[in-house]
Amino acid sequence: MTQLTRSISVFTHSRRGLAAAATAAIAALALTGCGSEQSGGGAQGEQTGSAVSTRSSPQPSPEQAAFTALFDTFEKACPAPGTPAQRPGGGNAGTKRPETIAPGERPPADPIEPAPPTGPEAELNARDWCVSGHHEQRVIEALQKLADPTPAKVRTTLNGLGYTDDLIHALKQDGETTRFYLDLRESGGRLCESVLAAGKVSDIAPCVAAPTGPFKVTAENRP
Repeated sequence: MTQLTRSISVFTHSRRGLAAAATAAIAALALTGCGSEQSGGGAQGEQTGSAVSTRSSPQPSPEQAAFTALFDTFEKACPAPGTPAQRPGGGNAGTKRPETIAPGERPPADPIEPAPPTGPEAELNARDWCVSGHHEQRVIEALQKLADPTPAKVRTTLNGLGYTDDLIHALKQDGETTRFYLDLRESGGRLCESVLAAGKVSDIAPCVAAPTGPFKVTAENRP
């Protein structure tokens, strides 16, 4: 633009109007071009921002959503973590149970101390027992529909329910059935599930895991 200005200064008076018009036209074209680039850049920026926004908040899969909804159910339907469980007999662990006396027998002079509970009955808290029921129902319903329950098919079924591989342990074939454990510990709980995948006769039962550390199959949680 500087060179163009200097060349205009040596034009004759009759040609200055034409040169001025040309200069104005060039300036208009330059402004139009800048406007187009800015407009295009703005659109591209909006598209990029939209794409980044989409990537930064991925939608969960239906399986993940179902598993998250299950834990939301726990929050509404189950006691808080650490709540002591009510043991059979109407009290907490260690509560004395009334003994039935046969007709004609005399009650003993000393109170009868019931045997202390063991296994899941002794170790699982109220929340463990509650969430166990939710897990058991959904797992059994899925396994009962599974024909030829090989370990591979069982794993795929469990993954579809939202149980990731790190929650599935000791998955192995046992004749025509498959056995495995689910590690369902949360917030200091000790819940695990011992599961038999056997089609319509599938079975599941709560078991006890160490409160912390990696999940291990022990005599305490082995069926």
